[in-house]
Amino acid sequence: MTILLTVLIILAIPFLIALFSAKQYIIVRSIAINKSQSEVFDYCKLLQNGEKYNKWMMTDPGMKKTLTGIDGTVGFIYAWESDNKQVGKGEQEITQIIDSEKIAHEVRFIKPFEGKAHTYMEVTPLPENQTQLTWGFTGDLNYLMRVMHMLLNLKKVLTKDIDTSLLQLKHALEL
Repeated sequence: MTILLTVLIILAIPFLIALFSAKQYIIVRSIAINKSQSEVFDYCKLLQNGEKYNKWMMTDPGMKKTLTGIDGTVGFIYAWESDNKQVGKGEQEITQIIDSEKIAHEVRFIKPFEGKAHTYMEVTPLPENQTQLTWGFTGDLNYLMRVMHMLLNLKKVLTKDIDTSLLQLKHALEL
């Protein structure tokens, strides 16, 4: 009986901690790129270019894509669908553009779970024709997602994926 009670308590701990954990996650990462601010911005504002650097878009090259609107403009939607559970189904919409400075998106996840995130890419000039690119990613977490984030350490996984994507973006632009 003591063993069963101990196991139940251990299993309940993550669910209890999730009750008091943050209801939002925020990830902000940056990288210096050896290109001008306008070159970096013009490349990043086109969502389809993500297929060349975005780890998530590159996970299933055969995923079904639906493009709505004009890429690089507010309202453009890049939708995807894949049988690969790491890719799932969702869409990303350009929601704001501040020319040569910032582009913002809303990402709507449909499968394997429903959710919404907000992302942005901001470019800042650095000396010697370099640009700092900052990629921010935020989202709200319901109770079940807080449990998943905690158990799977998803913030660490997402941070690593963004870092990988930024390195691939740097490489793509500096070729």
